[in-house]
Amino acid sequence: MKHLHCLITFVLMFSFGIAKAGEGMWIPMLLQYNEKEMQEMGMRITAEDIYSINRSSLKDAIVLFGGGCTGEIVSDYGLLLTNHHCGYGYIQKHSSVEHDYLTNGFWAMNRGEELPCPGLSVTFLREMRDVTEKILHGTNVDMPEDERKAKIDENIKKLVADLEKQTDYKVSIKPYFLGNEYYVLFNEVYTDVRLVGCPPSNIGKFGGDTDNWVWPRHTGDFSVFRVYADKDGRPADYSKDNVPYKPAKHLEISLKGVEEGDFAFVFGYPAHTNEYLPAVAVDQEANLIDPIVVDLRGKVLDIYNKYQEQDPKVRIQYAAKHANIGNGWKKWMGVTEGINHFHGVEKKRAFEKDFQKWVLGARNRYMYLDLLKDFEQSYKELEPYELAYSYLAEAGLRIELVNFAGRFARLSEVTKDTPQADIDKMVSSLKGNAATFFKDYYEPIDREVAAMLLKEYLKEQPADFRPDFLNGIKDVDAYVDQLFTKSMFTDEAKVNDFLDNFKPSKAKKLQNDPAMKAYQSLIGFYRNEVNGKMTELNANIDRMRRLYMKGQMDMQTDKRLFPDANFTLRVTYGKVEGFKPQDGKTYRHFTTLEGIMQKENPDIYDYVVEPRLKQLYNNKDYGRYADKDGTMHVAFTASVHTTGGNSGSPILNADGRLLGLNFDRCWEGTMSDLIYDPDICRNISVDIRYVLFIIDKFAGAGHLIDEMSIVE
Repeated sequence: MKHLHCLITFVLMFSFGIAKAGEGMWIPMLLQYNEKEMQEMGMRITAEDIYSINRSSLKDAIVLFGGGCTGEIVSDYGLLLTNHHCGYGYIQKHSSVEHDYLTNGFWAMNRGEELPCPGLSVTFLREMRDVTEKILHGTNVDMPEDERKAKIDENIKKLVADLEKQTDYKVSIKPYFLGNEYYVLFNEVYTDVRLVGCPPSNIGKFGGDTDNWVWPRHTGDFSVFRVYADKDGRPADYSKDNVPYKPAKHLEISLKGVEEGDFAFVFGYPAHTNEYLPAVAVDQEANLIDPIVVDLRGKVLDIYNKYQEQDPKVRIQYAAKHANIGNGWKKWMGVTEGINHFHGVEKKRAFEKDFQKWVLGARNRYMYLDLLKDFEQSYKELEPYELAYSYLAEAGLRIELVNFAGRFARLSEVTKDTPQADIDKMVSSLKGNAATFFKDYYEPIDREVAAMLLKEYLKEQPADFRPDFLNGIKDVDAYVDQLFTKSMFTDEAKVNDFLDNFKPSKAKKLQNDPAMKAYQSLIGFYRNEVNGKMTELNANIDRMRRLYMKGQMDMQTDKRLFPDANFTLRVTYGKVEGFKPQDGKTYRHFTTLEGIMQKENPDIYDYVVEPRLKQLYNNKDYGRYADKDGTMHVAFTASVHTTGGNSGSPILNADGRLLGLNFDRCWEGTMSDLIYDPDICRNISVDIRYVLFIIDKFAGAGHLIDEMSIVE
């Protein structure tokens, strides 16, 4: 394995071939191997300016925001920018009909007004190291997969334990190149994060689901938080005695804007990509699984929309749920469209023909000989289990009542021998869960969703391969009526009364609740019929994919390869540019406030324009945030490779100064998680000048601007 590691390092360090322009999610600590190319494209700083462990660098201003987005520090007082949709759940939690921050926005005019966000954390990467040889020690390519995994797990556990004795940082070890390399990450996690400001949703979410994933965009997708620490600058849970975090580095902000062809790079936490999948896997995902999920989610969203339009309270209750479901719904629709338009499966198969020719070109490549044939067989075997899992997750557990009941499963299993302390802990936790659940629950929506989903489930999945409770349903509507009428989980008072008076002897009542029975049937089916076989098949596929990755690297020694995204810090770079998604259709690289006025529709919530914004537009009162052409730029596109998790990431100019916040990709290019096309794959960012304009001129929160380092 040492030889393999040296080979990979050689590919990274000394090959002269490059990935396609704009393609790649590069490891920061290895960025020196990209530095020459980046500087030839226009970058005026060094790799050391971006990532360093010897001095402050841009990495010290970048955070993993919560569990799924990126944020950046923009002041010496811990001020943080991320997307509006990244902060959306916390904005929603603080919202009510009386204080509707989703609709009206929120701005703390002093630090005493900033709102704590329990459960929210930000994570700073302090250092990463290559530990491949230590983790792969004792393994070889011929050993059984379960033995290999056990050895790697043993090595990881030992190394993490050893390193944790040497540091106060949180230590984790992640695989790269599908397990051909391993790196250790030293992270520092801050848990006192407070909401400072957010624009109204008609700015922060302008265009809603209609415009989501679509260019041109006019969305002011940003929100403002602040990181707090103890008096010594260390992580600490919320306390009124905590002080604003003082970073080693905060980002400078550029007011120069962007021009076509400018170099730009994104620094953030991309979540998951699968660039090296075989053709059969791409075909299965894009043309079988994704269309099913899109269809089911689309029907759920139709029901949500109907009720949300009728009642402002319901609109607030279901805002975050709608956004969460809708985001994936539209993305996966675009993936299917993009893969087929780009002929992605055919191009993968063409590469595989070349790969097989290469395999046959030398005897020492015997380990790859049957790899592609084995992929075809394995994915064919996996298909029914992937379908079963998709319906279980999207049709069964999408029913809120059933999902909520499942949180009580452990409590339903207690006996008289269960320690009272354990029972008390469970009851206390469930009381908190119940309060959160019922705050944002509207039974009529869930009833209609349940009836629709169960009908789809019964229609599409074979009787011998679905949960038992479904096969007992003769009339879906009658079943749903009984489910919601007889379950205690639709009534907050009943749930709280049950918890307040819980004894082990009452566990039977939980077991007999119809919602709990449905949940247990779903989970039992998953555990007994789906999970074991999926785990077995995926373990074999993972082994083959790791080998295929090694083979692709062995074959393409003239090409610099990057590891798939895995929610670790990466740098991606390209050019500011528009694109031509179809014949006769050309998009420029930016949008302006004028486009918001053109889209205005007072009858549609997502296209309502705030009176204050309209006033500023009519007066052309843009202050120093206007572009040199006199207009107020809102968003721009670039050929920078991004994915989920990059939401909120800073997009930076050639000098490492903040140009905007990445928030989306164009719909035509969402297949970039699987296949990257430099002609149509574009990331979308909100222009930082529009962000500052909204904070300053719209919200009157100029005190926040005063904290920032702004370069005219």
